[in-house]
Amino acid sequence: MAELRFDHQTVVVTGAGGGLGKAYALFFASRGANVVVNDLGGSFKGEGNSTKAADVVVNEIKASGGRAVSNYDSVENGERIIDTAIQAFGRIDILLNNAGILRDVSFKNMKDDDWDLIIKVHVKGAYKCARAAWPHFRKQKYGRIINTASAAGLFGSFGQCNYSAAKLSQVGFTETLAKEGYKYNIMVNVIAPIAASRMTATVMPPELLENLKPDWVVPLVAVLVHHSNKQETGSIFEVGGGHIAKLRWERAKGALLKTDDTLTPGAILKKWDQVNDFSQPEYPTGPADFMTLLEEAMKMGSNDKGENINLKGKVALITGAGGGLGRSYALLFAKLGASVVVNDLVNPDTTVQEIEKLGGKAVGNKASAEDGDVVVKAAIDAFGRIDILINNAGILRDKAFHNMDDKLWDEVIAVHLRGTYKTTKAAYPYMLKQKYGRIVNTTSTSGIYGNFGQANYAAAKLGILGFSRALAREGAKNNIFVNTIAPNAGTNMTRSIMPEEMVQAFKPEYVAPLVALLCSDKVPDPATGGLFEVGSGWFGRTRWQRSGGHGFPIDVKLTPEHVLGVWKDIINFGDGRADHPEDGQDGLKSIMANLENKSGGSSSSGQNSEILSNIESAKKMKAEGTSFIYDDKDVILYNLSLGAKRDELPLVYEGSSDFQVLPTFAVVPPFNASAPWNTDDIVPNYNPMMLLHGEQYLEIRKFPIPTAAETLSYPRLIEVIDKGTAAVVVSGTTTKDAKTGEDLFYNEMTAFIRGSGGFGGASKGSKRGAATTTYKPPNRAPDAVVEERTTENQAALYRLNGDRNPLHIDPDFSKVGGFKVPILHGLCFFGFSGKHVLQSFGPFKNIKVRFAGTVLPGQTLQTEMWKEGSRVIFQTRVKETGKLCVAGAGAELVDDGKAKL
Repeated sequence: MAELRFDHQTVVVTGAGGGLGKAYALFFASRGANVVVNDLGGSFKGEGNSTKAADVVVNEIKASGGRAVSNYDSVENGERIIDTAIQAFGRIDILLNNAGILRDVSFKNMKDDDWDLIIKVHVKGAYKCARAAWPHFRKQKYGRIINTASAAGLFGSFGQCNYSAAKLSQVGFTETLAKEGYKYNIMVNVIAPIAASRMTATVMPPELLENLKPDWVVPLVAVLVHHSNKQETGSIFEVGGGHIAKLRWERAKGALLKTDDTLTPGAILKKWDQVNDFSQPEYPTGPADFMTLLEEAMKMGSNDKGENINLKGKVALITGAGGGLGRSYALLFAKLGASVVVNDLVNPDTTVQEIEKLGGKAVGNKASAEDGDVVVKAAIDAFGRIDILINNAGILRDKAFHNMDDKLWDEVIAVHLRGTYKTTKAAYPYMLKQKYGRIVNTTSTSGIYGNFGQANYAAAKLGILGFSRALAREGAKNNIFVNTIAPNAGTNMTRSIMPEEMVQAFKPEYVAPLVALLCSDKVPDPATGGLFEVGSGWFGRTRWQRSGGHGFPIDVKLTPEHVLGVWKDIINFGDGRADHPEDGQDGLKSIMANLENKSGGSSSSGQNSEILSNIESAKKMKAEGTSFIYDDKDVILYNLSLGAKRDELPLVYEGSSDFQVLPTFAVVPPFNASAPWNTDDIVPNYNPMMLLHGEQYLEIRKFPIPTAAETLSYPRLIEVIDKGTAAVVVSGTTTKDAKTGEDLFYNEMTAFIRGSGGFGGASKGSKRGAATTTYKPPNRAPDAVVEERTTENQAALYRLNGDRNPLHIDPDFSKVGGFKVPILHGLCFFGFSGKHVLQSFGPFKNIKVRFAGTVLPGQTLQTEMWKEGSRVIFQTRVKETGKLCVAGAGAELVDDGKAKL
């Protein structure tokens, strides 16, 4: 592949005096670009300034024969930075908005300066530099921009409410600029890098930073800003430690309800599973089709109102409640028994009078949301407390980006983003003291997906989501829940951008019931940190989806050409490896796993002859046989560990005439069988912590399954597959009756070992019939659905079957593995799924599953099943999260399912 060059182009890099910015500057200079090295020369906290940082980098570039100039301005003076490029090189082609600072502090201790400085540098600074470059890009019909987000922004981070807000704002800002710039060949993308720098040195240990060099980030950026990139724009990438993945928004199928007076908070609660149903997701780039949804909703029958949601005794403060959405919230909250503080900068009194006429309690407050202390004081003075805060106040100052000025930008950021911060900051101490609070903040689909002419609004609105997610993490332990809605409603604000008939149709009353529900104590876990799109009687959760991406060996220098060579893998969401990260730990999972990915000492041919030879030898090895004896007590214990009840006598009473063991018990006898090979001989860089149980295939070879037996299990190695960054080890174990030699069970286990690939083995596995079949659910409703809640003691009980891994019982150990609490055994929820198939369709002779996610003890399993001839295709999801834990699964029935349990 030809080298990606940047000859005759000018690159402006902000914050280029060290860390990632310096790496950018040195790289682009080495590839022929003119570089403007901008750095204020201050501390990572944004204090002080110096010319030294920029000059050192410029001198290094010049010493290597490159062309570079220094700029010492703060990014809030972006026009000076861009002017430096024009004066020195006559043009600007690429802008890398990289400058940043940290002011980490818990929200209760955060000061306005901590908030304002972070917003000024990250949000205003990125805007100012991009705005100054934009006319040049439009005129030459060419430009490339990289904005910088972070995992803190994508998922929220404890002690970083300011930083999380600023960083997620960059996603909304990017998506909007991408839409406006596309016709001018201006490509705008945003990255969430994890790299060693002065900033990350404050929060990461040195041994980790050593493997998170900025050099791992640069090649992705080079690909995105190269002139050959004509399509990738408005995209979000996670990058660091040799791993690159793409993220996108995933919208739930959601719940649609009749838009009449039966649309109550309780009615939404009745359909909460549908609100969080990702079984038929969308991957949108804009808002839902709310007009069609409204038409469908109006045709529906009345809703089941569900249980009454009562807010009696609660005090609710609603900003911007003089009309529109805020007014609808205020009226509903008062109807549900809350005392309401109606805040509005223009006229709160009319809403107050409406509430009082209906017999409710309300007081008005005429103030800007930016005066948060004054707004919250009204609640304390009138009612002595504040339980609920709805940050709803907003304005629009829409303008195409090339016509946007600082006043338009600043006003929108001030009202939406700073106003939300200020009112929340004033209310938070009261909520902390009473250990109770419910906060609903307002984002917009313009922020989530970007929208023409709304760069300011998009940045502010997605900044609010970043703030909300961070605060949700801080507040949870004190029973302070924070959620975010993206409402679609006709109001005075949206009247400027919607036709009047749509303003009239999209009633705010269709949004208010969800807000009331989120402020109650009835929302199922997780009750905080959610993002919900809402309008026209439709309610749906929105979350991230992340591609499986690609991991590069960390002991081999990464180049843009390497990245471009696997681009299809990086952006592929459809290969079964995509996941749905929810927090910072999830966000770092792939990057951290890739730190074990090394080239494995391959020869120049790309093959590790020792490993390949060991694999072939291991395949020929024969096991001696490992004994496992079980009786009725073991059978009952297994059945109980899969949720059997005391009144299910065939499963729990050995004296029952139909006493039996659940068929997935067949995984227990071979579990600790001794293999004749060592795993570290057949894969390079083996680390047990990097092993994931990927798939399980089980064949039952004797019916009925004995309820007591002495067995011998014989493992053999089937194959080892080289996936580049990982190895896939497939082993098969035959379990025999020790007395008769008769086959009882056959198990195949597929283990995915991260960081153990690159040894030159086969990249694809063999086909072995049912053992390697991946089942795809039909495009129709399931024929059967079984729902079963696990108990919080499930893992403690299941481990007694023989899997004593401390990951499932010891909180300290599970935290090392990246889990907040001990997780449920994969073979346990595999067993639950198998039980659901058995109960619904009868005995099966084989069953195959792919493990797709984790389950926490106490969560609810929902198995969806489709009967296709003699097979049952199924998948199991965690009801509380909507995520699949078992996917691509199928079972072949005995006698076409005619033999019932």
